Amino acid sequence: MGTVEQNNIRTEYYNEAIRYMDNAKETLKKAGKEEDIYQDEKYVKTACGIAYCAVLKALDGYLLLKDVKVPKRRKSIEFYRDNIAKIDCKLMAYLNNTYTILHLDGYYDGIVYVDTISAGFKSAYFIIDKIKPAA
Repeated sequence: MGTVEQNNIRTEYYNEAIRYMDNAKETLKKAGKEEDIYQDEKYVKTACGIAYCAVLKALDGYLLLKDVKVPKRRKSIEFYRDNIAKIDCKLMAYLNNTYTILHLDGYYDGIVYVDTISAGFKSAYFIIDKIKPAA
């Protein structure tokens, strides 16, 4: 894969992931917060789901850059774990963190603790920055 193609992948997938994250942050604002608790679980769940989708988008781009064939639909967490584990152990830790916090705790279980959700978003940005195009 040539440099131009790599840059195109980075730009496309990074921009889309950031667009999702911007949307997730706007949605999270609607949840409102009192001290360290978000007040509306529905918006927290929605924001976590959107942020997790951003992570998957970034991981698709990352794997394409590593010459891993990425299926178009219905990828499981096992697909990402199996492939990321072979490439980058640190990234794998961040993937596990975002999966647990954003997907399981935030989206499914409705965790509303500000610090927990913030940690999930921080991990998401770490993953997304892996494909950030050169300035």
